[in-house]
Amino acid sequence: MRAALRWAHSDLRTHRGEALFLVLATAGIVVSLLLATALFGYATNPWQRVFTQARGAHVWLHTAPKADTGRLTELDGVESVAGPYPTSSVTVASRGSRASVELRGTAERPSVGRPLITSGHWLDPAAPDGVVLESRLARALLAQPGDTLTVPGTARTLTVVGVADSAEPRYRPGEQPGQVWALPSAVPHPGGQVIGLRLTDPDDTDYAVQRAVTVLGAGAIGEVSTWKQARAEAQGDNRLLGQVLGLFGLGALIAAGLAVHGAIGTRIRGHLRDISVLKAIGFTPGQVVRIFLLQHLTYALLGAVAAAALTQALGSRVPGRLGDAVGVWQGLPGSTAALVVVPAGAVLFIGATTGLAAWRAGRVSPVPVPRPAAPLGGRLSGVARRALGARVPPALILGWHQAFTRRPRSLGTIARLTLPLLLIVVAMSAWTTIDRFHSSPERVGLPTALSVRADANLGERDARALLERDPQVAAAYPGVEVAALVPGQTATIALRGLGTHAEPYPYTLAEGRAARGPDEAVAGQGLLDLLDVRVGDWVRMTVGDQPQVLHIVGRSIEPENAGRVVSTSLDTLRENDPGLRPTLYQLRLDPGADPHRVADRLAETGRGHLDVHTVTNPADGLSPLRAVVLGLIAVLALIGLIELLTAIGGTVREGERDLLALKAIGLSPRQITAITITATGCTTLAAVVVATALGLPLAHWLIDAQGRWSGIGAGIAHGPSLVLLLPLGAAAVLGAVVLAALPAARAARRRLADTLSAVA
Repeated sequence: MRAALRWAHSDLRTHRGEALFLVLATAGIVVSLLLATALFGYATNPWQRVFTQARGAHVWLHTAPKADTGRLTELDGVESVAGPYPTSSVTVASRGSRASVELRGTAERPSVGRPLITSGHWLDPAAPDGVVLESRLARALLAQPGDTLTVPGTARTLTVVGVADSAEPRYRPGEQPGQVWALPSAVPHPGGQVIGLRLTDPDDTDYAVQRAVTVLGAGAIGEVSTWKQARAEAQGDNRLLGQVLGLFGLGALIAAGLAVHGAIGTRIRGHLRDISVLKAIGFTPGQVVRIFLLQHLTYALLGAVAAAALTQALGSRVPGRLGDAVGVWQGLPGSTAALVVVPAGAVLFIGATTGLAAWRAGRVSPVPVPRPAAPLGGRLSGVARRALGARVPPALILGWHQAFTRRPRSLGTIARLTLPLLLIVVAMSAWTTIDRFHSSPERVGLPTALSVRADANLGERDARALLERDPQVAAAYPGVEVAALVPGQTATIALRGLGTHAEPYPYTLAEGRAARGPDEAVAGQGLLDLLDVRVGDWVRMTVGDQPQVLHIVGRSIEPENAGRVVSTSLDTLRENDPGLRPTLYQLRLDPGADPHRVADRLAETGRGHLDVHTVTNPADGLSPLRAVVLGLIAVLALIGLIELLTAIGGTVREGERDLLALKAIGLSPRQITAITITATGCTTLAAVVVATALGLPLAHWLIDAQGRWSGIGAGIAHGPSLVLLLPLGAAAVLGAVVLAALPAARAARRRLADTLSAVA
């Protein structure tokens, strides 16, 4: 045991940098995996906790005011109901912020779909103008108990008495109105009613919706929302961040395992004589294997323990969403187990790859075998010989020959170095795609910057004139958005009519063509998946009592409503309803215009008749991904550095046998050094080329697959430009050359006696 420890200590002193990089890389990998686990837990658990405590309804139906909702209690599978509650759509304002809300009248605190009070108290009959706000809406309005809300265009005010969490779909500016609970007296002229159904079997949600629509009639149903939609919206970007961290963490773990495998293999080839001596003095093959295995397991264990300790102690202090996620995750029942299982799994994986490489050390013969005199690469190729005849510097020719003629070993080195570089290219593609959402939103389905809703007192012509009068408004597209029942009547989708045939709305198309003729429409990926249709198909939907049949001629990139949107022109919808008037306007601004300033100016000009919102950019919720990408690139760079040091060490050792021959033919130490540097640079350049060639299409496939899964659709991926790729490749090659220069120079200046002992 003492001899084994002395051997391990000597090896550690020789390879201190490699050991440090391995510890740091393992720590980075485990931190990534732990953060991914935390984000998955954070994405799912809070909503599930609220849904359970609130006894949430599995289906919410928005119906006409006179619909006989009492019949729904008799449906099979309905355990209990919430409501019906009278509702009214209004706009409220607080501290300069405005929001569209659904005012819901309820005399008592519901037992199903029960709002969970987080601050303040529930409604009190002694305060007839008191309201309770859903928590996200309260944050958007910067409102808290005691504040007063105004209703623009009227003298009415509402007093916030409480803020509550709800398991229903949350407030999203311009898409989903916020929930406001009030006494029935505060909803004097309801425009509809809402009822919630809690089912005995949540998996029967689609069937329950079908039965409800059959009982009430399609014309009585305005909108349907289910618990599955609410859960998916609540998970949102957190789940995406978790997937990114998990994917890159696993990829980095594989890259680290391969790097360790290559490092041990190279070290074994360089210490064959020492291993033979160990066996000659009594070491068994098992002991030799255990020396390498325990040594690298110790490095991995140090990194994993450090990562777990840092995540536990400092994870919740990370600013932003990552810190919130870790803080919530640490309070979940399974967090302690994950804090042990994830690092243990990483250590075991590295141990498995270490064991495979160390097994070769156990097979080394106790009798040293002389190295072959001829180089493994064989003779120079005809091209190399002709290049030498053309007076190409011999260092370049021999370096290239040394890098690529030992094919199995060279290909293995290139493959191990390619993997971290490939993942870096994928990470850079993710960064570039996010930047594209900010720099060119019109290319990813966001051609307009503002969404405006005008009240009924403002005519269409007056509204457009008021909007287009602003000097920074380039175009105002009138439109309507209604909820439509899909075939089978199991869910509702968003049906939009935007723009006219004379002034078509500038949709961002990823497939097909624009909708120009009558009954033509474009649809988002989420709608195509929901209805199981493709571009070129006809779809039928129901808006109230009126059927609407549309021909899908193109697929648009739709960042809103999970892509469950079908869009046509306002003129097409007016063919079924000539009296249809626009209720919203999408505004395209001049380049460089500040949407917030234009929104404030329009709200002031409208004098309460305009409800102006900035269009939500999905990339705004992915800002933590930038820091994640930078951290992952750093971890992958460490892994690449480990493999690079291994490749340099192997190249230097393999060149020792040729040192005497190179000096004999008259090459100077500087030229011999250049051979090793050239070999290292060629190997790294090959890895960069392969990583770029494979990484770009892989990144496009992964990002587009995520786009399809989220409903936005494929076509959003954007790879890094040459301005980023060329510096990456140049830095990798230049770094390899710089790292190889010192050990190559030392090896070239070794004494002949040392060289003879190394070759013997």
